[in-house]
Amino acid sequence: MIANTDIQKLYARSSIGFSSRSNSTPVADSGFGRIKVVNFIALILTSLIIFRLVYMNTFNTLFLAKQMSSRIERTVKVIAMRGTIVDRNGSPLAVSTPVDSIWVDPSELDNLSASQLKEIATILHMSLNDLNTKLNQKNKTFVYVKREVSPDQANKIKDLNIDGIYSIQEFKRYYPNGEVAAHVVGFNNVDDHGIDGIEYAKNKELIGTDGSNQIIRDRQGNVVEDLGNAKTAEDGQTVSLSIDNRIQYIAYDAVKTQVEKVHAKAGSAVVLNAKTGEVLSMVNYPTYNPNNRNGVSQDMLKNRAITNVYDPGSIMKPIVIAKALDDNLVTPQTIINTHPYSVGPKLIKDDEPFSQLSVEDVLIRSSDIGTSKIALKYQPEVLYNYYRSVGLGAKLNTGFPGETNGLLLNWKKWHPIDQALNSFGYGVSVSLLQMAHAYTEFTNEGCVLPVSFYKQDGLAKLQCQQVIKPKTADLVRDILAKNTVRGTGQNAQLADYTTGGKTGTAQKIVNGHYSNHDHIASFVGFAPAVNPKIIVAVMVESPKTSYYGAAVAAPVFSQIAGPTLHLLGVHPDRQ
Repeated sequence: MIANTDIQKLYARSSIGFSSRSNSTPVADSGFGRIKVVNFIALILTSLIIFRLVYMNTFNTLFLAKQMSSRIERTVKVIAMRGTIVDRNGSPLAVSTPVDSIWVDPSELDNLSASQLKEIATILHMSLNDLNTKLNQKNKTFVYVKREVSPDQANKIKDLNIDGIYSIQEFKRYYPNGEVAAHVVGFNNVDDHGIDGIEYAKNKELIGTDGSNQIIRDRQGNVVEDLGNAKTAEDGQTVSLSIDNRIQYIAYDAVKTQVEKVHAKAGSAVVLNAKTGEVLSMVNYPTYNPNNRNGVSQDMLKNRAITNVYDPGSIMKPIVIAKALDDNLVTPQTIINTHPYSVGPKLIKDDEPFSQLSVEDVLIRSSDIGTSKIALKYQPEVLYNYYRSVGLGAKLNTGFPGETNGLLLNWKKWHPIDQALNSFGYGVSVSLLQMAHAYTEFTNEGCVLPVSFYKQDGLAKLQCQQVIKPKTADLVRDILAKNTVRGTGQNAQLADYTTGGKTGTAQKIVNGHYSNHDHIASFVGFAPAVNPKIIVAVMVESPKTSYYGAAVAAPVFSQIAGPTLHLLGVHPDRQ
């Protein structure tokens, strides 16, 4: 910058030079030109001075103010609380609890000493390399150092009084039921976004909208002034499930106990409201604790009841026989020749041989021969469309993530052997939930109910698909009730309630072939038998003791159904 004294000196030098020249050689025009040059230079210098003063008092002031604001004034995110997931009675299945997270503004951090770095890393249980990686992101003003720390860790970090290191309150998901409801509720990632189960399916409703607030912090990170201009955070919605927390515990305990008892690979159970299609319980074992997923394997994460498929075996037979009864192709007393016979290259035979059986006894004795002969009375397209009408071969549209279609070959590709095998549960693959859903035709006057994981409004009219006549549903239900008294389902009996249902035993597909040593045991039934309130479907995979559905799965039905009916206040109907 050029001072005023410098200008005066310049004027003085110019006057002296001009004066000496005029004494020796008077040139008036030349002197006048020098004055103009001097004046021009003075004008430029004066302009520079004025510009500098303006810059110092305007642009530079704004820059310095902005720099000061970036270090003191902040817009702080106000985290919205994620919505709660509750069971049908309002008991919490997933809640959010406040936690602290540590973050830094790397641009505010001066050179930290080695001892400070080590102390931070020790408090947060981090390696020095990981810590330095986060702190060296100088082009950022917000970097998470550690999420979801304990209150003790947060306080120790605060006590260090290091400029540029702060804590922020966030929310951590907590699951009160732990492993019992894990496969229904699912879990969130560290950013509190759902990645499985209902947490994922209803993430949009649960997540809420974050707010913001402008504040001023001191150099220790403490809030010294609230500047207002707040945007209010909107918490997420509450999601009410159809699940009954109490029934969930009953079903989980029964499945876990049986899987361990028979040394099975896995087991699942589904409990439906027989009149509304609401899922009252869905459990799997093995499972995992969503509150601590360390060491969790992919096998533990599998929701076998809805995402896995298996050949259902004989629990398919009531569906086929109901169709034939409804179409008056047979009556319960129609006699079927049950000698072994061949369909194409396959010999169809029964484990327990009979020369002939009534249609009623075909179901009670679980005859593959009798059921397949009934199925072969139909044109393939007719039977295929009926299977689809009860929900086989397609998603149930529950909105639950990972729900399977199952597998039902198009009728145009059927050979007679396919039609025969499908009738007793081979060559068609289903989920356990699909089979429970299909049995609603027997408990709801022949009308198949939609399945829902969300609590239904009791006043809403349920939409269902009529697949058989009400009197046919009553007839099949009566036969299935006899099956638990004198047939394969005797282990599904209850002390206080009548029951009905069907056992199933199927070979597992291993390496593309049906195994003679690995099986699926299943049972699907309802109670009470006359006016059913619940449907219970059970599947036990690869039991190492007995593998028959009658011995392995039917007892689990009784262990779930009895306590559930008492819990629901259903009046006993068994004399």
